[in-house]
Amino acid sequence: MDPLAGAAGVAALVSLATLIGLVLRRRSSRVKRGDGSGQALDPADFGLDRFGPAGAVVQFSTEFCSRCPGVQRHLSALSGQHASLQFLHLDVTRKPEVATKYRLLQTPTVLTIGSDGILRSRLSGALTREQLAAAVNELTGESP
Repeated sequence: MDPLAGAAGVAALVSLATLIGLVLRRRSSRVKRGDGSGQALDPADFGLDRFGPAGAVVQFSTEFCSRCPGVQRHLSALSGQHASLQFLHLDVTRKPEVATKYRLLQTPTVLTIGSDGILRSRLSGALTREQLAAAVNELTGESP
């Protein structure tokens, strides 16, 4: 085999693998608006008496989640900008009943909940700062 043809073949395979990886990475995060049920969530499920004046943002994570610390940092930064919201972090590693109740298939999963307890959005996977800020701004009614 010609060395130039071999190098071109390897370069083509690396390019294809990179393209597939980028597509999969982009598709790995999901943002879903509400759940359509309109049923209010119970604040006691999250260790609260009631939700904040503008609602709450709840992050579910596990001990071994590699993306969860980054999402938690982004949410911590946002919490300083939105005093009317409650920000909660729940580790569900040893709480499978919570994971089952909220149908958690991956972590991090972030719920935005209105002050009335209605689920506004559910974000999961590889979340960006922009996605988190948009969900929080939508919940508070503020523009970015």
